[in-house]
Amino acid sequence: MENTIPTILLVDDDIELCNLLAEYLSGEGFEAVTSHTGQDAITCIQSNPTISAVVLDIMMPGMSGLEVLRQIRPQSDIPIIMLTGRGDDIDRILGLEMGADDYLGKPCNPRELVARLRAILRRTHNQISNSPDQPLQLHGITLRISALSVHVNDNQLNLTSAEFNTLQLLLQKAGHTLSKQLLTEAVLHRKLEPYDRSIDVHISRLRQKLSAEGVGDVIKSVRGIGYQMVTE
Repeated sequence: MENTIPTILLVDDDIELCNLLAEYLSGEGFEAVTSHTGQDAITCIQSNPTISAVVLDIMMPGMSGLEVLRQIRPQSDIPIIMLTGRGDDIDRILGLEMGADDYLGKPCNPRELVARLRAILRRTHNQISNSPDQPLQLHGITLRISALSVHVNDNQLNLTSAEFNTLQLLLQKAGHTLSKQLLTEAVLHRKLEPYDRSIDVHISRLRQKLSAEGVGDVIKSVRGIGYQMVTE
């Protein structure tokens, strides 16, 4: 029988903070496991297939959270929320560019962390349980929602959860301009914050991955509004 309790991996060298967050998550219906070094986190992710999502501190001694991201992303598309210092915009952008799904500033509000986790897990669950079998196809891109797969001219494209959802929405609304506010709410399940570049970075990564497969200039920037998947 499938375990319905999501398992969250908390990665932070602050042991006390990890224990406090783990206790809070347990009270909110999650199972929490902790790692206090980057290498231990990588080992845990690789050896524990029941982990549903990772909360990863960027600033850790030794192996940083960014290095963990760099090593994990080629192997796994597990949802990752990174914890960054308030105002550390460079680390946030780097983390998103390296494949993090979302970020939360430290010190984080446990209630907001729970809301982000539920949103990211609901997004993943909805892809599987509420998805039609009819694929979305355009520009040589084939996105199958039920299979959580994307192929470009028969080559599989590895996307994070946020990238997959962004591409799905752009394909479903091809020819229409989608605002950053709409994309943020639909993809990340939160309001667009001032100076928030999360969607911009996810779009940038999508463009890079599509371009690497020979599909270029299909996601158009509409100045001051958002983005559009062109139809021609």
